[in-house]
Amino acid sequence: MKELTLQEPKPILTVNKWKFIIWLFIVTIIMFFAAFTSAYLVRRAEGNWTDFQIPVIFWYSTAVLVVSSVFMHLSYLAAKKDEFLKLRTFISLTFGFGLLFLVMQYLGWLDLQSQGIFLKGNPSGSFYYVLTGLHGFHLVTGLVVLLYAFLAARKMAVHSKNMTQIEVCATYWHFLDILWVYLFLFLLFFR
Repeated sequence: MKELTLQEPKPILTVNKWKFIIWLFIVTIIMFFAAFTSAYLVRRAEGNWTDFQIPVIFWYSTAVLVVSSVFMHLSYLAAKKDEFLKLRTFISLTFGFGLLFLVMQYLGWLDLQSQGIFLKGNPSGSFYYVLTGLHGFHLVTGLVVLLYAFLAARKMAVHSKNMTQIEVCATYWHFLDILWVYLFLFLLFFR
């Protein structure tokens, strides 16, 4: 007679759907910007490329976005400690600095126009507007994600036992920050 042995059930590996979606979105954005920066390098090598000064305000907007990332991290830490007032405050500051970044980008575009660099015309300017504009569009989507996180924080739906929303928000926001630093350095060194 066979002896019955009980086997422990194997654990099922699961991935949170929102974390999976944000990482899938991030990978898509990386591929998108990799294609654009590759096209930029190829087109630049062909010649007929206008050199121009990067507006000084882009340096400051970069600092603003980095500071916003610090506030985002402080939001995450506040959620881990169930410090709801700090959570809402830091998300609000992240949002405000994100808006300030967009305003500064617009002012940078006005500076480019004063230098005679427009969307239409030389490919160097066109690429500059397209790359910074696409990042700006993605930053607007980041602001929407932040707004949802803020509303959830107001309802106290984000807390130490329910961190998914703030983790997804922080992941996306930090990614946008890193993406901008990459784009800024790329455009700075490959003018």
